[in-house]
This record gives sequence, structure tokens and C-alpha cells, in this order.
Amino acid sequence: MIEEAVDTKSVAFYTLGCKLNFSETSTIARSFKAEGFERKEFDEKADTYVINTCSVTENADKRFKSIVKKAYAQNEDAFIIAIGCYAQLKPEELADVEGVDLVLGATEKFNITDYLNQLSKEEPAVIHSCEINEADFYVGSYSIGDRTRAFLKVQDGCDYKCTYCTIPLARGISRSDTLENVLKNAAEISAKDIKEIVLTGVNIGDYGKGEFGNKRHEHTFLDLVKALDYVDGIERLRISSIEPNLLKNETIDFVAQSRTFVPHFHIPLQSGSNELLGKMRRRYNRELYVDRVKRSKEVMPDCCIGVDVIVGFPGETDDHFLDTFNFLKDLDISYLHVFTYSERDNTLAADMEGVVPMNVRKKRSKMLRGLSVKKRRSFYESQLGKTKTVLWEAENKEGFIQGFTENYVKVKTYWNPNLVNTLQPVTLDQIDEDGIVRIS
Repeated sequence: MIEEAVDTKSVAFYTLGCKLNFSETSTIARSFKAEGFERKEFDEKADTYVINTCSVTENADKRFKSIVKKAYAQNEDAFIIAIGCYAQLKPEELADVEGVDLVLGATEKFNITDYLNQLSKEEPAVIHSCEINEADFYVGSYSIGDRTRAFLKVQDGCDYKCTYCTIPLARGISRSDTLENVLKNAAEISAKDIKEIVLTGVNIGDYGKGEFGNKRHEHTFLDLVKALDYVDGIERLRISSIEPNLLKNETIDFVAQSRTFVPHFHIPLQSGSNELLGKMRRRYNRELYVDRVKRSKEVMPDCCIGVDVIVGFPGETDDHFLDTFNFLKDLDISYLHVFTYSERDNTLAADMEGVVPMNVRKKRSKMLRGLSVKKRRSFYESQLGKTKTVLWEAENKEGFIQGFTENYVKVKTYWNPNLVNTLQPVTLDQIDEDGIVRIS
């Protein structure tokens, strides 16, 4: 059976979770290509299936089993490999899923091809998983899944101790890529005619901690964005998500006058209640959050601001929730990413009193998602009549081509293949029934 694994020459990938996972999947896929593997789509028959897991919510855990079944249905003799956060946190649980052959932890996943000749379908699933304190080195990565944009990883891990979060347990301490390597990766992306780079990481505002997890600050996040602004060939740079306490005035002001950074911030809030922010062990209060939004809008009036928010955290009363709802309603933001709180093993929040019933969590989540629709509509309406630049994407969606403006307004026009992967100035005309701005 070992010889069969060595001869394996096709591989397919499935990625759950964040942009960071997508960047790492893409890098791992390139390592398979270097070993002579042909890449297949996940719904095609392949000899090896790699599932990059997420464990931010209970739903991501549940999806894993259905994805394994899908792979198994394509080829019962295929090797199925689990990597990612869930694989680090609960390797035995994944190994027990029928069809899974190999589970790799946080450090082992980057050497995945080294393990292939150890596999046999006749054996129980093999686990190679480090203690998370061993994840103290940095592996750079970037995704080049489509022609228009790439996700570039610049940082990994987190030193924060938020009471609801398993990410430090899954990814280890905060550590950063060297500035030299980030610029090298950005240049490689540029050489592939990709127009936009999205910076990713677990806590990218913490960028600058030494390459091997030490606390020597060689460069700051501001140093990083200033250096990236001069990469030839990249038309746009976008900051995926940054903690409010790490989004400094200097960064906001630089983005406002930057050559390539776009006016778009995604700033996690989690709760509009200072009491709950304290219970979550977040490193800011709502007053600082308001200040970051105001500062961004002062220097970039058309800036798009996205917000992460958690509903149903232990101890969240109706008053706490309404406080958050009204806080967001009155804030000059553009859209919300709403997360329904789910208990995670080995977190402090899992043992807190004041558990919110699941039906209440879902009701609150629905209310905030409705608010998000209104916020996005209001933001889009504020942009009508203005001329913005759209980066057009490759997919033909029911006769339309879609893209995003620099400030993240979704736009569509009639399909034209000549527009793909081009930047075009457009005047934002009208909002269609589907909520997307339509260009005539």
C-alpha cells in the first residue's frame, strides 16, 4: 500500500474558514505541484484530498464530516488528509471520522508531502500533531486562486487572551514574516498579473514580532504598509482585518494618502457594551472604537468600514444587546459580519454563567443581519453619482460581470470578457434589486 501512496499524482483541496486559511491552502497546493501532483477540483476524482479546517464556530466543526463524505464518495481509495485549526485542537476527533487517513497539526501541515509515503488505507488514521507551544516559527504563504486578487499572509498566531477564542490554542503565539520576505512574496504575486493584494493574518496589527516569536520589534505594521506601497505592478492593497487598538492614527493617515492602499477597513467590535468587552477580555472600549471610525471617516469620507460582532455571549442581557444594536445603528459603518456565539472547549467563556438560550442568540443574530443589510444599502446610496474604480472579476454570473470599487462597493454590468482583471473608472448609477450597484 505504501507504493500506491508514492505513486499518487492528483490532489484536491477544500478550505474552510478565513482568508488566512485560503492563503495557506494555496501555498500547500504549490508544494504538491512541486512534487509532481496534478491539481483537481474537489468534486472530481482525485488520489488525495486535503481539507483545511476551521474551528471558530461549532458549524465549521460539523461541516468537516460532510466534506469528508463528499471526498469519500468521489474515490473510496483516496487518501483524505485533515489540516488546520480543528486538526490542531481536536486531532483525535478528526481521526475518528470514517475515511480520514492523516491529521496534521499547526506545524506539520507545511510539510504535508513528507507524510504521504507513510499512508496506508488499511491502517487507522495517523496523527502528527505538535504541542501548540512548538508552533514558534513562521511560514509565509499567499493565495493566487484567481486572477484579480491574492491573499498575502504577513502574520500568524495571537498573544491576546479573548475568553471566547481558540485561535491561540490552534495557531500559537504571535509571530511575523520578515519584511524582506513579505516584499518578495508581493513581487511574486505582482509578476502573475494580479492587481490586488489583501493582507491577512490572525492579528495583523501586531505585525513586527520577530520571525521566531520573540518580542523584538524589528518592524511595525506602519513600516510594513509603507514598504508595500512601493511594490511595482500591484494596483491595490487592502487590509483585511485589524484590531481597533492597533489601528493607529499614523496608519489611517498613511492609507488616506497612499498610492495603493484602498479606503476600506474591517475593524472587529464584538460588542457595543463595555461590560461585555471586559468579560471578553478585549483590549479596547466602545469609546476608542468610535474614535477609530471617526478618524477614518474624517480623512477618508468614502471609507468603507466593516464590523465583526458576536451575539449571545454569556451574560448578554436584552439590554446589553439593545445597547450594541443602537450603538451600531448610530455608527457610520458600512456592513456587519455577525457571529452567533458558540461554546468552545478550553475557553473561559464556556464556563461562564448567564448562558443565552440558542433561540435568543438566533433572534439577535437575525436582527443584526437585518441591520447590516440596511447599513450596506445606506453606504451604497451615499456613493451614487460618484466616480470610482472597479476591479472586474472573471466569473460570468447570469450574463453579468461583477467587481468591487476601491471602497468595497459591489458593482455589476453586462458580461464583457475584455473587462476581466482590468481596473475601470465608472460612475455609480443605481442599486439593482439584488442590492448590487448596476452600471449601464
